[in-house]
Amino acid sequence: MTNNHLTSDLKARRGKSSNRTDEERYGRKAVFASAIGYGLDGFDLLILSFALSGIIATFGLTDIEAGSLHTITLLGAVLGGIVFGVLADRFGRVKMLTYSVVLFALFTGLSAVATGFADLAAYRFIAGIGIGGEFGIGMTLAAEAVPAKMRARATSWVAIGFQFGVLAAAILSAPVISVFGWRGLFVIGAVPAIVAIVLRKRLHEPPKFLEKVHNDGQNSQTKAKSNPLRLLVGSKKAVRITLAMIILTSVQNFGYFGIMSWLPRYLNTQFNLNLMSSSIWTAVTVVGMMSGILVFGQLADRIGRRKTFWIFQIGAAVSVLAYSQMTDATLLLIGGFVMGAFANGMLGGYGALMAELYPTEARATAQNVLFNIGRGIGGFAPIVIALIASQYGFAFALGLLPAIYLLAFLTMFLVPERSGAELN
Repeated sequence: MTNNHLTSDLKARRGKSSNRTDEERYGRKAVFASAIGYGLDGFDLLILSFALSGIIATFGLTDIEAGSLHTITLLGAVLGGIVFGVLADRFGRVKMLTYSVVLFALFTGLSAVATGFADLAAYRFIAGIGIGGEFGIGMTLAAEAVPAKMRARATSWVAIGFQFGVLAAAILSAPVISVFGWRGLFVIGAVPAIVAIVLRKRLHEPPKFLEKVHNDGQNSQTKAKSNPLRLLVGSKKAVRITLAMIILTSVQNFGYFGIMSWLPRYLNTQFNLNLMSSSIWTAVTVVGMMSGILVFGQLADRIGRRKTFWIFQIGAAVSVLAYSQMTDATLLLIGGFVMGAFANGMLGGYGALMAELYPTEARATAQNVLFNIGRGIGGFAPIVIALIASQYGFAFALGLLPAIYLLAFLTMFLVPERSGAELN
């Protein structure tokens, strides 16, 4: 080989190495931005749980009325999931992620000045619209930004972001409430708007989306006919997959909100744990969730999506049932960790799963719409738990939750295995 050939080969290798480095750097930034956005989502949802006792006292609400604030927020998220999902597939993942964070941060802040149930419910509904955009856009951005072999781990890190937000809420809620009252929590919830603007300036759209925009520009007919919502039900196979994903995401959200919405109050009323102790017990459960998410991502990239979901669904059913029967405070601490690991370890897996099942022109729409429909259905969990608990106690209400994980186990038979496949 001549010197000229050697020089050309060396430059080509350096170019490829540089491209790989740029792709890896972009992938890390995209996952981080998505995790931050989803983390703010988690923070917002849990501060409402810790604020409930104060809200009940301030406005004289019943437990069912208070629980409905979670439901109202999550119903707003269903609408936000549809709106922001379609917009993200049309105008960009990063742009819409920013707008969704600003919207929910603004109306979370306004919740601090609520004068009664009606305006607080309105603020929570609109904040929910913003919240609805974050899961699907963040998961799509992360899935499109990393290699196929890393996809489940990337979307799991986005889910970890949510849990960091939840953990921050669990740690900060008690001291903030003790000094500023429940309204102080919602003031802090307005800060994310600044974070969103900073992130927007530092991150461009993923190559997959830019390629799709370029192809649409080349073919105006494709652009005109493109309807991301229609692609979710465009064939018998698509309908089957979409129905399966709605069941799976409903189970995920029903279990999560059924446990987390009332866990602090359950620990307080059943075991006489004060607010600070309830925060610690809840934080341990959240750490368990984070551990489960990390393990899920590793397993899903190694043994496949379906097998990993089955392991965690069985684990969730067994651990939630066991937790509902515990009466010792130390066992509750350990059991909360294990229950959290299995019940919420699957969260990041939905991002990878749906990214592989739907094309680029409908990916953010699918993620947002399907997960937020699940959120909307799961949003009734706080009310259902409250109704059952009012008759039979919280322990009995928790003991019924394992049945939903068995339903999810059976549903996984309807979902194709596309682990590690290149995105369409």
